[in-house]
Amino acid sequence: MLEGKKIVLGVTGGIAAYKAIEVCRRLVDHGAHVVPILTNAAHNMVGPTTFTALASEPVKTSMFSDSDPIPHTRLGQTADAIVVCPATARIISDYRTGRSADLLSATLIATVAPVVVCPAMHTEMWEHPAVVENIQVLAGRGTIIVPPEEGRLAGGDIGKGRLAQPLAIVDAVLGLFGDDENKRANEAGLLRGRRVVVTAGGTREALDPVRYLGNRSTGRQGHALADVAREMGAEVTLITTSSLPSAGLNRIDVESAAEMHTAVVSASAGADMIIMNAAVADFRPVEVANDKIKKSGGIPEIKLEPTVDILAELGSTKKPEQLLIGFAAETNNLRENAIGKLHRKGADLLVANDVSAPGVGFASDTNAVTIFGADGSVSEIPLVDKRAVARSVLEAAAKLLP
Repeated sequence: MLEGKKIVLGVTGGIAAYKAIEVCRRLVDHGAHVVPILTNAAHNMVGPTTFTALASEPVKTSMFSDSDPIPHTRLGQTADAIVVCPATARIISDYRTGRSADLLSATLIATVAPVVVCPAMHTEMWEHPAVVENIQVLAGRGTIIVPPEEGRLAGGDIGKGRLAQPLAIVDAVLGLFGDDENKRANEAGLLRGRRVVVTAGGTREALDPVRYLGNRSTGRQGHALADVAREMGAEVTLITTSSLPSAGLNRIDVESAAEMHTAVVSASAGADMIIMNAAVADFRPVEVANDKIKKSGGIPEIKLEPTVDILAELGSTKKPEQLLIGFAAETNNLRENAIGKLHRKGADLLVANDVSAPGVGFASDTNAVTIFGADGSVSEIPLVDKRAVARSVLEAAAKLLP
């Protein structure tokens, strides 16, 4: 699948650099022409002889030790993809800010090819606000992020930051070239003639004329789904609580769960695909105060009642030819909770994300999701921008349409 593809493999000075040896071997096994770049720090972890033996060209290490006077430009211009494995906090920062500190960072700046970044570092570093922001910015620019796993780290620590498994990294590279030319050419018409309903944003349940019960959803992922579905040729109805702009589709603005329920029931009657991305409130106040609740009146007692479960209602009433996609924002036990929701609600696909993870979910330009199918299929989408997530979800859904 990678036959004839030139892959630049950047190896930095993280303790996980030894795993890059396996990544190199597997890329070559898939037919790739692999050019390894080792930073000076990487030499403290792995030897250049190993990579030279396994790769397609000798290891590159310096801007000035090669006969080529501009190796970074040549490598950047001729690469079909660049993989940074492991990616330390330093190289992530350099790439984000455009700092050319060595051959690898210069090559990253000198390319327009897809870049796959595979972070590996201690948990405290991975969760540092600067690193989180750098990852979000890179993902927003289209960089493919293969997020680290949770497990044993250097020094015997346990936590998030362990380099992803070589198979997962190679799969990310394969994903860059997995679509054949015909599929790419036809992507714009993938949903042509289909009617798609998308919900977006978080509902707001009034407490009084001023206050409401709400959640952190901004509607970005839902709006991305609507936009990409339109680009794929669908006739899109967007039901949203968000103030984000939209164009070229039928838009219905709502606020509460009850309003969204009414709009969804009406719009879904003739839909081929219903995507329930909105974060709909599970509860609402039994009574809404006519006037602003004053502090002087003491602490108010607010009684709640459940809202209509829109997804479950759709799952029990949808037509056989309709496709129903639900979403689940989780903070723990993602797989168990998502699969349970998938079957309880009668959805065909359930897209789940861990909103406690850096750069994932609410108020972020990026997302990382797992798509669970009613047929038992599972597909993981690493941290990428929300339009890329939307494209992956819609491509998976399109395959299930009759």
